[in-house]
Amino acid sequence: MKNIIIPVDFSQQSEFALQTGAILAKKHDATLHVLHMLELSDALISISSNESKNEMFFMLSLAKKRFETFLEKDYLDGVDVIPVIKKHKVYKEVDAVTKELNADLIIMGSQGITLQDGIFAGSNAEKMVRNSSTPVLIVKTEPKDFDLNNVVLATDMSLESVNAYKKASQLLSKLGSKVHPVYVNRPNNGFLSSKEFKRKAEEFKMAGGSNKVDFIAGYTIEDGVIQYAEETNADALVVLTNARKGLNHLIKGSISENLANHSRRPVLTFKL
Repeated sequence: MKNIIIPVDFSQQSEFALQTGAILAKKHDATLHVLHMLELSDALISISSNESKNEMFFMLSLAKKRFETFLEKDYLDGVDVIPVIKKHKVYKEVDAVTKELNADLIIMGSQGITLQDGIFAGSNAEKMVRNSSTPVLIVKTEPKDFDLNNVVLATDMSLESVNAYKKASQLLSKLGSKVHPVYVNRPNNGFLSSKEFKRKAEEFKMAGGSNKVDFIAGYTIEDGVIQYAEETNADALVVLTNARKGLNHLIKGSISENLANHSRRPVLTFKL
């Protein structure tokens, strides 16, 4: 692991993400790229008047000063930290930086009930979780004893998810995580008999997926995964997300977003 991206708005949740990044950076000798987005409108950026330029310079100077204070943390001692200030929207800028750096991970803070706070207002965090080709780690509490030694990976055992499963397994292996793949059997949509489960698990294994997937019942996937995480005392939940869009997303929602909203534990997402 070489490069970790942390979008911040100087909130407490941002600091939780920064602390988490510092722990991982020290363990894996990674560089933290800490991003703050001014989120200036395109109209303001395109205006060439002295007044608009002065306003942008003022906002940039203010952001630099806040950055200096925000990064004066003892837990960052010995960590390679690169502060970055961008002008545009969160998702657009973070996505561009992750591709430029070939980043290994994005860490974002959340208040827990909703992702729609601070720099994550509107659909920014949802877009990040749903569309980012870089894994996204959502944290909501201070990482006093943070580690990823024991993680639960939710899977539907579909053949389409095998590549994402491999990608997740490779990163988690680098992080030293023990992975517990689990399938949630629901009473209606997706219900499998024991015989069907064994057949599907065998097909998943033969295609390159896990050779052992646990089986748990739940009214929803989110409930089942959270229940299984409690039973296994997991450090984090891992979800493979399929970037649902449009009407399909509105009807079915997003498992990764729902878990990120409701789980006490950190949630790590990988795009299918």
